Amino acid sequence: MEFGGLIKQRRERLAELEKLISQPDFYNDQKAAADVMREHRGLQKLMSLWENYQSANRNLEENRELAKDEDVEIAAMASDEIPALEAALPGLEENLQYALLPQDPTEERNALVEIRAGAGGDEASLFAGEVMRMYERYAENCGWRCEPLESSPSEVGGFKEVVLKVSGEEVFRRMKYESGVHRVQRVPTTETQGRTHTSTVTVAVMPEAQEVDIELKMDELQIQATRSSGPGGQHVNTTDSAVQVTHLPSGIQVKCQDGRSQGQNKEKALEILRSKLFEAKQHEEQEKYSAQRRALIGSGDRSEKIRTYNFQQSRVTDHRINYTSHNLEGILAGAVEEFTEELQKAEMSQRLAESGLKPE
Repeated sequence: MEFGGLIKQRRERLAELEKLISQPDFYNDQKAAADVMREHRGLQKLMSLWENYQSANRNLEENRELAKDEDVEIAAMASDEIPALEAALPGLEENLQYALLPQDPTEERNALVEIRAGAGGDEASLFAGEVMRMYERYAENCGWRCEPLESSPSEVGGFKEVVLKVSGEEVFRRMKYESGVHRVQRVPTTETQGRTHTSTVTVAVMPEAQEVDIELKMDELQIQATRSSGPGGQHVNTTDSAVQVTHLPSGIQVKCQDGRSQGQNKEKALEILRSKLFEAKQHEEQEKYSAQRRALIGSGDRSEKIRTYNFQQSRVTDHRINYTSHNLEGILAGAVEEFTEELQKAEMSQRLAESGLKPE
């Protein structure tokens, strides 16, 4: 398709932003400055993609002309390069199209990942621990930092609930697809009859909220010091250092006990609460999306089954895009990118079709 007109508009906008950034009072409003810098980075990336796309097209045309050259050796060399250039163009065009779409600013943020054991008792809590380790390894593979904010261990060595903070580049953009119910089908070690059990774990991925996103008013918060609970661990104290924060208007409660002091636990609890409230706000905005796209990236409904892990058949199926991998062991070892890439492609295809950027 023809991109020239759209690129011209974006180039003019880039020039406007560069004038803004050069103003001496640009950083007086930190939030506005951050928004401008984010848009500026996106437009710079777009221009780089545009240059790559144009360069590939020029190279292809030049090689097609050289392939007709009377010099047999030159014609052969040019002909040899044509297939690789033709194969690269669709991917370059896709990347360009995606960069032309309006970007969600939360996609560049860190993420809070809440994992809860669902149906299945002890087996669900054990799988919750495996899902947590899967994301920790995924984060390591991506060069991200993964920090546990809160956990509630189960008696059998798993987790009833755990909250991770994942920090790095474009974390929420890649982690957002993990929200929903993850179902596991396997024979538990305690099963004497060899029967397959089905258990569930609920995952909620929230963009990290900033203070400018959600203002927590102290008169709307109930903060209580409580005694730490659970089977214990090296960081679980036996003093009244655990903190429970209740947001009175919404009824949302957050309890933190893993910190070494009441102050640390209060800070972590407020961070989690802020992100939960920001997530609720984002869900309201998601109503603007098409029903199809909401189904793809997760409606936020924590009862929505998105993926099944079948141990007997060593397969993992994502039900939103009907994509199955037979690399269950690798995925649990952190190779989540296999699903992320397929889900990103599906979302991009839908957004391009909705925007009119994708040819029929």
